[in-house]
Amino acid sequence: MMSDKPVFSSNSTAQQDSGISLCMLASGSRGNSIYVSDGRTAILVDAGLSGIEIERRMKSRDLSPESLNAIVVSHEHDDHIRGVGVLSRRYGLPVYISAKTAAASPQLKNLKKAVAFNCGASFKINTLNIHPFSISHDAADPAGFTIALNHKKIGIATDLGIATAMVRHHLQLCDLLILEANHDPDMLISGPYPWHLKQRVNGRTGHLSNRDSRILLEEIQHHRLQHVILAHLSETNNTPEKALAEVCRAINPLYTQLTVSSQDICSQLMLLNSSPSESLEVCNV
Repeated sequence: MMSDKPVFSSNSTAQQDSGISLCMLASGSRGNSIYVSDGRTAILVDAGLSGIEIERRMKSRDLSPESLNAIVVSHEHDDHIRGVGVLSRRYGLPVYISAKTAAASPQLKNLKKAVAFNCGASFKINTLNIHPFSISHDAADPAGFTIALNHKKIGIATDLGIATAMVRHHLQLCDLLILEANHDPDMLISGPYPWHLKQRVNGRTGHLSNRDSRILLEEIQHHRLQHVILAHLSETNNTPEKALAEVCRAINPLYTQLTVSSQDICSQLMLLNSSPSESLEVCNV
């Protein structure tokens, strides 16, 4: 059932029904959550911080937790699900999740409002069209997502060890792309992680390196790609400067903006206008 509460608080500069808005609430190994709304429907993709912290970060950007319509879960790792149960119960939110992911974690087995999806099969949450697709990660049934409304498309691909042909296919023609750039390969090899953890991170079911992200972006970048957000950076094996320096080689700065998401500070609210001729705006709320 669609909420009749406003997605934005009354003093927000963002306008309803004007496109898709997005806020990176957190990104990294200590917690991940992305807010997405079209002014009528508002969702979280993952809720890997505590419920209290997600509420605090939303309110810091003048976003109302009471306006949320659903939570969508990518996979069962704790840094993606920590706040799912409490937020679902507190606000009566359905949790869209694959059956294998729900079965893989005790925190997810007893959700009161679970709605199952299958990777490869699109579904709608009110006005938002969501397509989950399989990714390569050491989880039960990990998913990336595209979210579409009218002429605009957002792609989300984090927590994946390799960019498969399926990943490249689904991330084509995005207007905004959230892409993992987890580690610098040299920092990982020379860093403090034990060897087995280095192998996991660098493996086919681990995480994309800065170089992997650049190569993927070189294949899928196009003139309508307005914004690329680098996500899930390792605090031990990467730096924002290294990630930006590597991945910027794949884009044309005349039409694509490149930024890095943070673990500790949520991003500004970004708005993809509904008209294909209009560009991305940053709402300073």
